[in-house]
Parts: sequence; C-alpha cells; structure tokens
Amino acid sequence: MFALQFLSSFQVHSAPEVKLSVSTVIGKEIRYDGAHQEFFGGIPYAEPPVGPLRLKAPVAKSDMEVENGVFDASEYGYSCIQPGVAEDSVSEDCLTVNILRPATLPENTSLPVLFWTYGGGFSSGTASSYNGSAIVARSIARGTPIIYVNFNYRLGPLGFPQGNEAGSRRYLNLGIKDQMMALEWVNTNIARFGGNNERITIFGQSAGGVMTSVLLLQPHISNLAVGAIIQSGALAALPFFAPERNENAWNTFVSSVPGCRSWVGTSFTMNCLRKANTSAILEGFREVYKNPQASEEFWFSPNVDGEGGLVPDLPSRLSTDIQLPFIAGTNLDEGTEFVPSRHDLSGDNIKDIVDETYRPPTIPSDVMDDLMMLYPDDPALGSPYGTGKETFGLSSGYKRMAAINGDLMFNSQRRMIMHHAANSRVKTFGYLFSCSLPSFPPQVGVPHGAELPFIFGGLGIWEDHVKGASAADWSLSETMLDYWISFASSLNPNDGLGHTRPIWPQYTPTSEVLLQFKCDNTTVVADDYRWEQIRYLNSKADVFHH
Repeated sequence: MFALQFLSSFQVHSAPEVKLSVSTVIGKEIRYDGAHQEFFGGIPYAEPPVGPLRLKAPVAKSDMEVENGVFDASEYGYSCIQPGVAEDSVSEDCLTVNILRPATLPENTSLPVLFWTYGGGFSSGTASSYNGSAIVARSIARGTPIIYVNFNYRLGPLGFPQGNEAGSRRYLNLGIKDQMMALEWVNTNIARFGGNNERITIFGQSAGGVMTSVLLLQPHISNLAVGAIIQSGALAALPFFAPERNENAWNTFVSSVPGCRSWVGTSFTMNCLRKANTSAILEGFREVYKNPQASEEFWFSPNVDGEGGLVPDLPSRLSTDIQLPFIAGTNLDEGTEFVPSRHDLSGDNIKDIVDETYRPPTIPSDVMDDLMMLYPDDPALGSPYGTGKETFGLSSGYKRMAAINGDLMFNSQRRMIMHHAANSRVKTFGYLFSCSLPSFPPQVGVPHGAELPFIFGGLGIWEDHVKGASAADWSLSETMLDYWISFASSLNPNDGLGHTRPIWPQYTPTSEVLLQFKCDNTTVVADDYRWEQIRYLNSKADVFHH
C-alpha cells in the first residue's frame, strides 16, 4: 500500500455521476494501488463568504448554479486564502467538500465515512493536500470499504476574527462553523454517494484535531457523527481566550488591508473589510503573517465565545461533556516544531515566551518557578527524548523549551480528555506515535505531524517524507490504517482484519494504557510518562487558559 509507485499508480477511467437535487455531479475514476476509486471534488457546501457574507457564519448552499444542470467535480476547488500561497490558486469561494469512494458501488450501498479536518495552525492548509486514496485502497483491501471526505474552511482573520468588534457582534469561530456546516452537508448528501450518515467518524490533526474536539463538545454532535479520531490536537492545544485579548492582532490585520487603516480601533472595521476586494484581504493576510509572532502565538485561533457559543467556557471545564467514543494520541516530540525562532533560550527568556503565549493575566511567579523546576535545563531530559546530552548544535534551552511546549500544548490535553472520558465511561483508546522517518532532521525527533505520512500513504505533500522509508515503515502504515479503518467501521480498532496486530486496550480508570507505535513494533505501554509534570500542568488549567 505504501509502495513507492504511488505517482504512476493513478490511472483515469470513465467519469462517475451522482444526482444532487437538480444537478448532476460528474467526478472522475482513478486507480490507486490496484483499487478503483471515484473522486468528486470542489462541491460547494456553503455560499461564497464574500461581500456581505464575509466575516459571518456560513450560509448553506441552496443549489449549485451550473449550466445544463451538470457540475464538473473532477478536480479540487480553490484553497481558502492564506499567506505563502500564489494568489491564482486561492479564492474566498473555497467552501467546498471532496468525496473519495470505492468505484462502481451497487445501489443502496451504505458505507462508513471518515470525515477529515486538516491542520495548519488555523492559518494555512487545504483539503487538496490530504489525498485519501491510500486510506480508501486499504479499506478495500481488508474487506471493509469506507468513504473518505474532506473539505476546506476559512483560515486566519477570515476564519477566526479577533478583537472587541468580533466579540460584541459574535462573529467568532467561523472556521469551526464552516466545519460544522460541511459535516451537516455530508449528513444530508452522503447517501447519494453510497455513504451511511449514521456511521460518520470525524477525524483531524493539529488545528483539525482541536476543531474536531470542539465538535465533540456540541450537544447535538451525536446526530452528525458516531465517533472521532483526534491526532495531536485535543481541545486546548492552544490557550483559549476571549476575543478581546487579541484586539491588537486584529488591528494589525485591519491596518494592513488597503483602504481600511482609518477604521482601526473603531466598531466598524468589518464594514470596511466586507467592501474590500479579495486581493486587498490577501495583502492584509500576507502583511500580518510577516510578523513571526502571528504564527508562533497563534493570533487567529478559536476563542471562548460565551453562552450559546461553540466554546462557552474553558475547554477543561467542558471536556466532561464528551460522549462519543474516540481515539486520541500524540507524537513523541510534539514540541520541537514549536520552539520560537529565538537564539537565546535561557531560563528567563523561556519564562518570557511562556508568559507572552498564555497571558493575560501574567503567569504567577510561583507557577513559573514550578515550571522551570519540573523542566530543568538538562538536555538529557529534554525533547527530542531519548537523545541524551546531544544538543544538535543548538542551545540546551532548545530541548527544554521543546519539552515544555509538547506537554503544555499536546500531551497534557490528550491525557486530560482521556481521563475525563474514562471516568465518564466513554469508550476511548490512546496512542503514542514514536517512529521517525529518515527525512526528518535529528533535532526534531518524532515531531508534530510525523504520523501523517503513515496515515496518508506518502501521497501528495508527503511524497518527500517517505523517501528512504523502510519495509517496516510501510508495514506500520498499514497497521495504523487497519486500526483507524476498523474504528471507523465498528467503533472498535480491534476487528482482527488486515495485518496481525496487538489488541488495542480501552483506556479506563483502572487501566490507563496507550498503544505505542514504533517503527519496528507496536506495544501496549502505561500512560505515565512525565506523570508529575503533566499532572501539574493540568492542575493549572485556568492559568494556561486550558
């Protein structure tokens, strides 16, 4: 499945058709790794969020206005606007869904569905980077075919507006509202593609994992999905603030949009932004993200949005509301990719970095002192873990900062929601991914996102990452896909089909265990790494806005 002929293994065949309302959607047939599949892309699930709809909750697409009632769904739609991407490849008319299914399904087929939300720090990413052909091919090969779905959502200031005006007008968490609308569209329409809307598993990674976790908090989510897989992004992987905290970030964006600078600091910035053209908005995006703090501190990310909102309170106070079964996991060295671009990582500077990220209010000095004590300046204890005193030509503070980041952002949150779920008797399974491909530089270890080439079979943006991968790596990919697909098919990762693999034990109050994925073996381990440190972080959830 993880074979290196993935580029040549795609072959185009006849065009499949699906009737949607008054339109006919024409996709394309492809072949991957011996499996015939049908792709339908760029299907709009919401009205274009432009003009008066910009910076507002999405509006469901009423009908596709197409000539002769035929919609060409043979390619992905545009990516949503974001920094670092050519203007001719992005558009605000980007709220589209993509569907990949086994070919020539009989009528009345009703397959399980995997619904993917991509990551990218809430400021970048696109559905077209996450080709699900390897997932669908594996599902066919093991006799449990599924349908794979992904979608685009608004990013940065357009998807996650900040500041006083956004808060007072309740124009918040728009990217998550896009996600919700895409999921609702899938529920309404997936049966026409041979899918079962009562067997949808939502999954996502990083920012997509956070967004998927937020969906699990919604009281009506059981009407839309039956389970979830959360990869490196459980709930408050980032601090959740009220939007007013980021007023300066919002003003920086508004002042960077040509024609809107004079409205900075008023209650009418959005009126100006709605009148701006897309090129002006994109210029504002590019300017604001020239400041490295915009991405390092995640200026534009989900907010606590108050009563009646998607996140009415700090996630740590809400996680007991999760009722759907889920898989959640992290990678060994989650924090290495998030060490700020500063050369001086002395203890005092690390304190400043943490305080800048998690204030206001200023983190109490005793908490900061405890943090430094729990994460000492000893390279042997830092991340990447298991590398001894090696510092890779960097300061010892790099490994210290990476360890703090990994636990504050990812490991503490994964453990917290699993504890809450287990105590509420929600079925959940945890993992620790510990396999690094040769393409990863040694100083990052097994970094954030390291599992993605294994889940997506080295396709698309993962092509370079799989160069030099071993037979054991490819075998691990198939094993992980067997667990993921088994869970999507039965809400149990242990269906026994596909690769012979260990039973993945459920995470319970009396058996807090994880499945550890190493390159050459998969074993059950206790979830007790850095027990004292993570317990302390979770005891200070309010301080860290978790």
